[in-house]
Formats: sequence, structure tokens, C-alpha cells
Amino acid sequence: MLYLFFMNFSTYFLLIGVPLVFGLWAQWHVSSTMKRYKKMVASSGLSGREAAQQILEASGIHDVTIISSDSIMGDHYNPTDKTLHLSQEIFAGNSITAIGVAAHECGHALQHQENYAPLKWRMFLVPATQFSSQILPFVILGGFFFHMTHLISLGIACYAILMLFQLITLPVEFDASSRAKVILEKMGLINSPLEITGVREVLNAAAWTYVAAFVAVLGNLIYLLMVRRDER
Repeated sequence: MLYLFFMNFSTYFLLIGVPLVFGLWAQWHVSSTMKRYKKMVASSGLSGREAAQQILEASGIHDVTIISSDSIMGDHYNPTDKTLHLSQEIFAGNSITAIGVAAHECGHALQHQENYAPLKWRMFLVPATQFSSQILPFVILGGFFFHMTHLISLGIACYAILMLFQLITLPVEFDASSRAKVILEKMGLINSPLEITGVREVLNAAAWTYVAAFVAVLGNLIYLLMVRRDER
């Protein structure tokens, strides 16, 4: 009995606990990195909005609106209405962090312009992902408390959708960051080696949050698959 308890606890910690710790570390890492480079003013003197505007114009994109927004979604590009949302500190700030984040979101606009396939796949999955996220807490609670196998199976389906979404998100986000690094240097919006390093560190730190999100969803999916197997 003690052996089974230890095995169950070890499995839970490995699949749920470790990804949780990894996710907390990723959030701390991106937060501390962005905070550090918010103190470094870009030599170009441009704000995030101005940098984004120049990048979009240089790329031949004239139908994207840049908005100062503090929505819960944070900084993001909305391909549905072609709006680029920047938080106030990114929109108005002239730091390395502000320019790096703004350029990253412009990277998504460039993907949209070029019909970048992974971005199209992610857009296609958005409705199913939103629905899965909304019902998942009720499904999981019902499945565990009432031991209803069909609810656990539904939870597995929800996590499978979320995992696919997070998997597709990885190339979308990494590609946007790669575009941002290249275009910022090419346009001379960052110049010194210190600025180039700063932008790379900010965007690389942000990338870990996407990896952490994928690992967390994958861990939950595997755990539920094991629970359903044991329930039978």
C-alpha cells in the first residue's frame, strides 16, 4: 500500500508538480528579465508604438491599428480585426523591453501578411480552445469527485485540444521573435551589442513561458490518461 501511494505521489509530482514549478520559474525569469531591460533606454529613443509603426510601414503593412490596451490578454496581435495591442508601458515606453516586445507582436502581423501556416492553424483552433478552457474545470471536478469515466474522457479531449494549441503556438511565437530580432537590427532600431543582447534576452525569456505552458498541458493530459486507465 505504501509503495502504491509513493508511486502515485511520484507520478503526480512528475506530471503536475514539476511542470508547475517550471512554469513559475519561467514567469519569474521573463518578469525579472523584462524589468531589468525596462531600465535601459533604447538609443533610437523610439517608443514601442513608434517602433511598431516603423516596422509595419517598412514591411508594407498599412492596415494594422496599434492600440494602447491593458486587456487581460496582454500584448498581442489580433488577426481577426488586424489590431496590435500593446500595454501602456510597452506602447509609451522607450526601453529595450518595450521595443523588443512591440517588434515581437509586429512579427505576428508579418506572419498574417504572409499567410504563415502555423498562425492560420492556431487561429482555426481558437474557438475550440476557448470552449475547452471554459468547461475543463467542471469536467475535471465532476470526473474526479463522481468517478465518471466519460467525464474524464471528455477532460482528456479538452486537454488534447489545448495541447495541440500550445504545440502550434511554439513555432508561431519562436518565429515572431526571430523576425523581431532580425528586423530590429536590419532597420537600426537597436544598435549597440548591449541593446542586441538585451532584446534577445527579453524575447528568449518570453519563449520559456510558451514552452512551460506546453509542458504543463502535456503533463495534465498524460496524468488523466493514466487515471482513466486505472479507473477501468
